[in-house]
Formats: sequence, structure tokens, C-alpha cells
Amino acid sequence: MADTLIEVQQLRAHLHDPDWALCDCRFELTRPEWGHAAWAAAHIPGAQYVHLERDLSGARSATSGRHPLPRVDDLATTFGRLGIDASVQVVAYDQGPGAYAARLWWLLRWLGHPRVAVLDGGLAAWERAGLPLTAAAGARPVRRFTPRPRPGLLSSTAEIATAVTTGALARSAPLLVDARSAERFAGHNETLDAVAGHIPGARNHPFTTNLDDNGLFLPATELRRRWLRTLGGASAAQSVAMCGSGVTACHNLLALEVAGLGGARLYAGSWSEWINDPARAVAGAA
Repeated sequence: MADTLIEVQQLRAHLHDPDWALCDCRFELTRPEWGHAAWAAAHIPGAQYVHLERDLSGARSATSGRHPLPRVDDLATTFGRLGIDASVQVVAYDQGPGAYAARLWWLLRWLGHPRVAVLDGGLAAWERAGLPLTAAAGARPVRRFTPRPRPGLLSSTAEIATAVTTGALARSAPLLVDARSAERFAGHNETLDAVAGHIPGARNHPFTTNLDDNGLFLPATELRRRWLRTLGGASAAQSVAMCGSGVTACHNLLALEVAGLGGARLYAGSWSEWINDPARAVAGAA
């Protein structure tokens, strides 16, 4: 079973395995339909397209973040439509870095399906290896996906607000780790959200620091070294991952698992939900 990362040659060996499901998660926040168009033009054989906002997010509300979690029943229906049940090994990929693929990885784990991995390096690594692409839109037979939600993988806005108010974040219990770029975390160059800055007491670990120059995940030993520095003595199991809207935070959660530092939770609403209430504290804004 692959449950964190998988390499391109490993995937190649299973391309025609009926118990393997391949999901193309390519997406761009500023061009929401780009990923589907790119998939339609060329994708790894057998891959089905999965849209961040239609398939991997729920409906937005006045109090939610930009990419709220889907309803459990809706997500289970989506996974069943993709031909996933408890026996299926899932592999998710995107254009390369793995941020959108990691969202699907986390959602499956949240619903109790551990047989899911992210293609290390994504489509870029597949193409560098000279492996085949196709425009054929094949579909897998529908299967019945039975969700087994794991609420312990989540942290809520109320929990984070309490930690801020009581000063618990300043004592690193829990430790809130923000996956956004250093510029956005500091309150500079904010292009996606209406308020700049970060949650007081949070630490910054940009998800891109999990990758090498080719967009591959760093070796587990190096990831562990970097994450232990960010955690600063706190336990990974005490930490909560966040970002702008609960997407790239999943990349940090994946990196922690690769590093052997499991147990962290996701603040799914993240920054874009936090700032919906002007009474909530903000730090670092320019």
C-alpha cells in the first residue's frame, strides 16, 4: 500500500491495474477552468479529472473560507463516481508541486481511506521521464465508497480563537503552522484575501520549502530536520496546519507524514475563514 508518495516508475507499473485509481488534480486559483482544459488536452493514461472547487470543496458561505470542506455524503459520492472503494489504491497528481493533489490525499484520509498517495513531482516528473500521455477520457466503473470520517484530523475556528485568546498559541499548545509564502504571512503582497497578515502566535513554514529544485519532495531525513526546526520542540501531534483556504496546508501535512512526524490536524477554514470576523486578531499586517 502506498500512503504518502509514489514515484513515476511505480505508477507506470500499475497503469492498467483495475484496483488503482488515478486522479488528475491540476488547478490554478486565478484560472479555475485551466486544469480541466489541460487534462482534456493531455493527461496520464487512465486519469480522471478532479476539480478543486467542484469536487474537493463545498459551497462557500458568508462565514466560510474560500475552499470549505465538502459535505461527507457529497464527497463519498464523488469518490464512488471516481471508482474508489476500500480496496482501491488511489494516486493523485497535479502539475508538479503536489499542493492540489495533497488536498485529495488528505480528504481521502479524513474519510478513513489510507490507500492514497501523491505522485512525487506530478505531471512534470512524468513528462521528464518520457512517459506517455493521452487525451482519451476513459472512465472507471462506479464503486460504493463508504465514508468513515475521522473528526480528530480537524481543528475548528472556535478552537483556534480560544487558543489565541488564552495565549495557548504563544506557548505552542497547540502550534499553528501556516503554509503560505513568507510575504503573505508577513502581510505583504496579499493578492487573494481581503485582509493581510497572519493569526497571532502562528509560525510560518511555506509549503514550497518541502520541495527540491525539481519540484520533488525532499528526502525524509531533510524534511524531518526542517520540520523539527519549525516545530521548535513542540510535538507534531500538537500542531495544526493552515494556509489561505485549507489547500496548501495539506501539503505540509503530507510532508510531516513523509518525515515520520504524523498526527497533525488541519484548520480547514484557514486564513480566509479567520478574517471573516473583524473581531478576530490579526498580526503582521503591513
